[in-house]
Amino acid sequence: MPRFSVIVPAYRVQAYLHACLDSVLNQSFKDYEIIVVDDCSPDACGSIADEYAARDPRVGVVHLPRNEGLGPARNAGLSRAVGDYLLFLDGDDTFTPEALQTIADRLETTGGPDVLVYDYARAYWSGESVRNTFARCLTESGPASFRLADRPELLKVLMVVWNKAYRREFVEAEGFTFPPGYYEDTPWTYPVLMSAGSIAVLDAVCVAYRQRRRGNILSTTTRRHFDVFDQYDRVFAFIDARPELAVWRPVMFRRMLDHFSTLFTSRGRLPRGTRAQFFRRARAHCARHRSAGAAVPRRARLRHALFRLGAHRTYRALWAGQRACRGVRRAATAARRAVRAAALQLHYRLQLCLPLRPAEAVFAAYWNRGYTCSPAALEATARALVPGLRTAWICRPEDAHTVPGATRVLHPGTAAYWTALARSRYLVNNVNFDRRLVKRRGQIMVQTHHGTPLKTMGTDLVHRPAAAGTMDFGQLLRNIDKWDFSLSANQHSTLVWERTYPSRYTTLEYGSPRNDVFHRTRPEEIARLRARLAVPEGSTALLYAPTHRDYRRGPHHPLDLEQFVRVLGPRFVVLVRSHYLDTAPRATAGRAPHPQIIDVGDHPSVEELCLASDALVTDYSSLMFDYVNLDRPVVLFLEDRQAYEAARGTYFDLEAFPPGAVSRSQEELHEIFATDHWRGPRSAQRRAAFRARFCPYDDGHAAERVVRRVFLGDTSGLPLPVSSGGRRPSGVPRQVTVREYTNG
Repeated sequence: MPRFSVIVPAYRVQAYLHACLDSVLNQSFKDYEIIVVDDCSPDACGSIADEYAARDPRVGVVHLPRNEGLGPARNAGLSRAVGDYLLFLDGDDTFTPEALQTIADRLETTGGPDVLVYDYARAYWSGESVRNTFARCLTESGPASFRLADRPELLKVLMVVWNKAYRREFVEAEGFTFPPGYYEDTPWTYPVLMSAGSIAVLDAVCVAYRQRRRGNILSTTTRRHFDVFDQYDRVFAFIDARPELAVWRPVMFRRMLDHFSTLFTSRGRLPRGTRAQFFRRARAHCARHRSAGAAVPRRARLRHALFRLGAHRTYRALWAGQRACRGVRRAATAARRAVRAAALQLHYRLQLCLPLRPAEAVFAAYWNRGYTCSPAALEATARALVPGLRTAWICRPEDAHTVPGATRVLHPGTAAYWTALARSRYLVNNVNFDRRLVKRRGQIMVQTHHGTPLKTMGTDLVHRPAAAGTMDFGQLLRNIDKWDFSLSANQHSTLVWERTYPSRYTTLEYGSPRNDVFHRTRPEEIARLRARLAVPEGSTALLYAPTHRDYRRGPHHPLDLEQFVRVLGPRFVVLVRSHYLDTAPRATAGRAPHPQIIDVGDHPSVEELCLASDALVTDYSSLMFDYVNLDRPVVLFLEDRQAYEAARGTYFDLEAFPPGAVSRSQEELHEIFATDHWRGPRSAQRRAAFRARFCPYDDGHAAERVVRRVFLGDTSGLPLPVSSGGRRPSGVPRQVTVREYTNG
């Protein structure tokens, strides 16, 4: 008897069925059976299911002789199921990685409830993933299991069958089956939740709910949407047969009216000319099932009253008026924005006519994110070394807390922002400023860049459309022409920047200011950083920081983190840092927290994460060039090198000259750590050679050299770089020593 029976109805989903079944078979948890029900699908669903069944004995197939619909197809799967728990998965949806293990663990910790409700995310064709709006209802605080009366807010979560695990003995004892017709989930989910003796929740995304552009049954225009009336009749018949459930009658009445209203106002569902009939049916159901005591939110009272009265024309008129008002509000908002933008640009043009302020400097980084990278190092150093200098930092409101108190905060798109850009003498950024910025005579612009280039950059992307995307190269060149200084960490960077960003700026090959902190942070400060990140004392912390993939629209997470930490053992923790361009959910988002996986994607300083870690696992990220300053191990995970090289390209062969051990698959990565090769003598030799080539000036004084040259005009008294042999990187955490790294 398997732990899970996964029932997959399949009808016209041949394009998605492979992904659906693979998402089950690729789970690390293996104690399950899959029952695919071919609902007499006219496409290749049946043959696809048979192919999987021939390859894997856990896959069984039921071929229905005629098309029955989703409910009867699920019933056919139910009759074959023998697992402890029943899970349903539509043929065009998928389980997330580790979903079954997460569900199994939660069932164990909650004592085997009748029903476990877990979360889902809507998955769009573009790669975008949006978590359930009511995820807050699935918080795991409070009792491990409960009755629906203890947490009625669960009814706000989408009432579908596939976001729950059901104890099979409970389902069979209650005699639950699916009815025919549309909205077959309704008379299943409500009765199941109302009658369950114990319910538990799992605050983790376990199902990717595919949002198909066309072909979704419930978005088709058909009279079968009238089936909703029969389905609610079944719900109320269930309540009437069980007097102890009478308390739920007002709640179901309100839910029914909300459902009717959604169908009535949804475009493309009810055929033309049937709305009046739908409304009459809805009114009849209101009269039949009306219940006193239904608590209706104020915003829904008028809507419910019109349904009960059968005021079809009034409802439609109000609905049309509401839509018109929304359109007017949108137009008014757009007009206000246009007027404000024009006023701000007029303000900026006026400010350009006023004198420059020679003692003011504006800094920004990463398209107006928080206080970070080389601009932050230069801002702090300039404030300390330049008498009378007033500094400002451009950032989004949500990042303002990262800016030091002595530094003025500027929010993008405000009058103060445009004033600062127009009148400040110094402008410092690691990307380009707003394209509308007019470079004035006397202004000094410093481009710090954000790392040593491994991947192709600038004008080298002209012939790489997958990486360049919609880049405007003409605008790029106009932006470059505004630079006065370009910072470089090494000769490699200098040669790349001057070729790919061609203009008349002056290159300052002084080292990377953002790396100064690696040579100045004391061991006790590192210990405090680790404590703030909740790194257990005595453990080895690996920073996993993959870079962005231009050839993919969504984030790329090739490393199975749960499997990785299982192989590493309890002494390790992994700090997961997704790339800032990957705005979709991160590698750990939506999953149950793992004690050895710490999501640090929102931490404002990657430099602090480097200091707090014992080793770096990355791929093509420029972070490796900074990290070797710490003289701590670097491990490369290059599982998609061919694809990355084809789409983006690199300036040198990273496998031929790496900063440490190299893996090309997760199995090789496991072996590197299992054999201690990650910190062996060969890795130390590679790291030393890499550091000597790419970090010749990183000695803790790069920011000072830049500030003295740019802000103070000092070209003679600059501090000379310390030779690599005389440098001492910041102290490594207690449990791993420099000697261990060097000697393996």
